Amino acid sequence: MPADFLELSGIHVFVTGASGGVGLATSRAFLEQGAKVTLHYNSSPSTLQPLLDAYPGVSCAVKATVSDEAEIKKAFEQAVHALGPVQVLVVNHGIWPSDAIPVKDMSLKHWRRTIDVNLTGAFLAIRQYMYQLVEHNVQRNVAIVMVGSTAGKFGEWYHADYSASKSAMMYGLTLSLKNEIVQFCPRGRVNTVAPGWIRTPMAESALKSKEVVERAFATSPLNKVSEPDDIACAIMFLASERAAGNITGHVVDVNAGMEGRVINPVTVLPAKL
Repeated sequence: MPADFLELSGIHVFVTGASGGVGLATSRAFLEQGAKVTLHYNSSPSTLQPLLDAYPGVSCAVKATVSDEAEIKKAFEQAVHALGPVQVLVVNHGIWPSDAIPVKDMSLKHWRRTIDVNLTGAFLAIRQYMYQLVEHNVQRNVAIVMVGSTAGKFGEWYHADYSASKSAMMYGLTLSLKNEIVQFCPRGRVNTVAPGWIRTPMAESALKSKEVVERAFATSPLNKVSEPDDIACAIMFLASERAAGNITGHVVDVNAGMEGRVINPVTVLPAKL
């Protein structure tokens, strides 16, 4: 599309979890549209260096543990100092613990870690973002786009911690924030993208399982694993005031048309029909 189609040129976008998968693709896509991008990372910035080299002056990297209040505050202060007030926040960071653990066997430590990163981390980033909106009286192209999951819509057995964190973002947070943000940014919007399976390093091991793949596509008419760019395009659409200026409080599924989770094999029939 033309570089100015979404009118994102000059817009400052803060992307959490920018160092891999969807975050990296999203950051690149915004930069290609002429936006300024703050690339947040938690551990290693090595994957971000090509973008920082290719887009000097309109990109910067900030390090923060998302569940640490002081670090998130500092990250936003660094972003504003480098590129000006943040207009768009993309809440993309998250963990999906690969161990399959039913709730009856799940430790409180395991539960808390997932909630702290995925949900509390989202809260802290959003709170600091909103604070600086008010502080700098930001009004143009104000938008929050969160990255949820089909797990938040359909559930995911043995990963209830992850599913619960995403459900809270997709419904409780999205629907509450859309009514709060307009109190100080009348055209501010809040939406969420809910991907299904994405071809990222986090999902690589799971997608090697024939059983997982069969279950994933049993109710997906497009029969397709999303690429990171598929999610990035949906995020950019929702971030653009020109393209999605009257859309708020919605969860947009990007999941090949998935209709639910397959619980029983198709060969298993109930005793009585």
